[in-house]
Amino acid sequence: MSGPLPGPAEPGSEPPGGKRRPHGMLKLYYGLPDPAGEAQGGLAPGGDPGGPTDINGAHFDPEVFLTKLRKECSLTQLMDCETDMVKQIRALDSDMQTLVYENYNKFISATDTIRKMKNDFKKMEDEMDCLAANMAVITEFSARISSTLQDQHEQITKLSGVHMLLRKLQFLFELPARLTKCVELEAYGQAVRYYSKARSILHQYQHMPSFQGIQDDCQKIMANLAQKLREKFRDGGSGAKDLAECVELLLQLDEPAEELCDEFLSHARCRLKAELEALEAELGQPGGAPITDILEFIDRGCNIFVSNMCLVIASYQELFVSREGMQGITRMAQDKLVAFVNSLMETYFSLVERRIQLEKGVGDNSLLVRALDRFHRRLQALAKLLPASNVAAEGTEIVVRAAKERIHQYLLALQSFYQDCLTDVRQSLAAPRLAGKESPNLAELLGTISASVLNQIKSVLTYVHLFTAKDITFSNKPYFKGEFCSQGVREGLIVGFIKAICQMARQFCETTGDKGGSTPPAVLLLLSRLCLDYETSTISYILTLTDEQFLVQDHYPITPVTSLCAEAREAAQRLLNHYVKVQGLIISQMLRKSVETRDWVNTIEPRNVRAVMKRVVEDTTSIDVQVGLLYEEGVRKAQSSDSSKRTFSVYSSSRQQSRYAPSYTPSAPLDTNLLSNIQKLFSERIDIFSPVEFNKVSVLTGIIKISLKTFLECVRLRTFGRYGLQQIQVDCYYLQLYLWRFVCDENLVHFLLDEIVGSTAHRCLDPVPMEQSVIEVICERG
Repeated sequence: MSGPLPGPAEPGSEPPGGKRRPHGMLKLYYGLPDPAGEAQGGLAPGGDPGGPTDINGAHFDPEVFLTKLRKECSLTQLMDCETDMVKQIRALDSDMQTLVYENYNKFISATDTIRKMKNDFKKMEDEMDCLAANMAVITEFSARISSTLQDQHEQITKLSGVHMLLRKLQFLFELPARLTKCVELEAYGQAVRYYSKARSILHQYQHMPSFQGIQDDCQKIMANLAQKLREKFRDGGSGAKDLAECVELLLQLDEPAEELCDEFLSHARCRLKAELEALEAELGQPGGAPITDILEFIDRGCNIFVSNMCLVIASYQELFVSREGMQGITRMAQDKLVAFVNSLMETYFSLVERRIQLEKGVGDNSLLVRALDRFHRRLQALAKLLPASNVAAEGTEIVVRAAKERIHQYLLALQSFYQDCLTDVRQSLAAPRLAGKESPNLAELLGTISASVLNQIKSVLTYVHLFTAKDITFSNKPYFKGEFCSQGVREGLIVGFIKAICQMARQFCETTGDKGGSTPPAVLLLLSRLCLDYETSTISYILTLTDEQFLVQDHYPITPVTSLCAEAREAAQRLLNHYVKVQGLIISQMLRKSVETRDWVNTIEPRNVRAVMKRVVEDTTSIDVQVGLLYEEGVRKAQSSDSSKRTFSVYSSSRQQSRYAPSYTPSAPLDTNLLSNIQKLFSERIDIFSPVEFNKVSVLTGIIKISLKTFLECVRLRTFGRYGLQQIQVDCYYLQLYLWRFVCDENLVHFLLDEIVGSTAHRCLDPVPMEQSVIEVICERG
């Protein structure tokens, strides 16, 4: 026989849930349901759950089980099954024995406990019976005592009442003497307490003659006392505590509350006004320096005036506003107090603002910030005492205005510093010229002024940053921080300064005769480069630095960087245009005078180049060097292989003869004009005052265009002889030899000089041009 054993589990095996507990086996033994056992299972292979072959089931039949085992299992399996069953039976017997021993010990302990409880309850029952008997005896004795003393108790109560009445009557009869004694000893509080205690009784029995006399005497004494209290109250020599005591006693004597409020505030006003006068004296004479610094002034105001004001408010509220039984006058008293505080604080605020306005220094403002912080802190305490007043709002406005005024002062200081830098630059440029020395390098001057202004801006931002320090109370308030950082520092200070720089640049560009006319051209050139540098990098750097330091909030309207950069670029463009215009006018003035002061009809035959032309070339070269220090070269059009030779061909004798000779032939005067006009139609139009680009070539081109155009217009207003025309030819050729290399397109110089010579020929009485070879010899020699 083979196959699996249909008996119990293998030896040593445990159910999945762990070792079976003893009480679980007992339940199985007695036929009780065991969920753990059912979960573990004991069904042999091939057995039906709950059937006769299920050894753990309720319908187990041993005969059927044995028959099944003999049929299905081998001898070895039967012996193993027997061994397992024996082990399980022994284990079950051991568990049952252990459980019986444990339960036996518990039964014994329970029996001993019940026996002890019976003995304890017996003792308690005996003690309770004894206690009940004692309480019955006590109750009986108490009833006997109460019945015995009933009559005497009523008599004692009556005698006690009579005794109390006699004491009150004795107090009433002695009251006038007591009140007089208290008044003599100045124990006014004790007198008022005595009178307050007896006032209702006297009023109740005033119809009796004896009580009427006592009441009249007491009223006279208290009227006298009230008069003394009022005199002491009006005297003003007492302290705040004595004053409050006087008011409290007068209120207890039914004095009019409104009058007392007015007298209290009037007395306090006198004392506080004296303190304000002392503060005003510390401001010094009008126009002079203050006696104390701003921090000491604010400390004295806060520690003396504001502290005493807080004491007055607290005392007044305790006496007239928060006092019990004063609900009828609370509103009136509160209104009077608010008006009183607002009036005096307005005077104090005016003194504080006057002192703040005396702070004109633009250096370190730590004293001012600390003073404003203490001022703000103390006002917050006063505002908590009296929320109905407008002290907090007005104090905050003072702090905000002081910060804005400081920002404005720093803006003016930056503008003044910038103007001083410009003055230094002008002096640096003028001093070497007066001494006959070379002018300083413009690039170095630009670097110096740019670095100086930037460092000054950083210093100012450091000073202003003290207003936003973490330990400053008002710096974190929403009504201050956002608006101060965004509208004050960024817009009012930094953006305002940048716009001021641009505005000053526009002022330099005014027409001749105004401010711009007296400005050295080098300053215009330097400022144009400074504004261009601001447009390219400086503005972005400054605003980024400001936004990082002050955490500028975006919900406030701010000027975009692009707008400021565009304004700076526009200022740089205007300055550069004006520089070109000024330099062009300087050279033009020399050319104009050279043309207007010469007799061109009777001049001698030219033998050299005029000195003014050499001066024009020298000045143009100097301008080229000057502009090259600050601006890049720029882009030029492709030059011809030999510009001087090309220039020479323009003024060749053959061309001059072919061009000018027909003009003086009687048969064809109109043909010459027609040819000239036709040539102008096909020539490129030259815009003399066109905007200049930010490079050296463009700047020199603009200056040369203005100069040669002025030369042309002056020539058109003069009449020339033969030698006058030849002198113009020599001068123009000399200019062409040197000016072509400065402009972006050499054809522009060709065209303008050609126009000058052509206009001279038209204005010449004997237009006989000079040979080109002679012109070249003269120019080379000159």
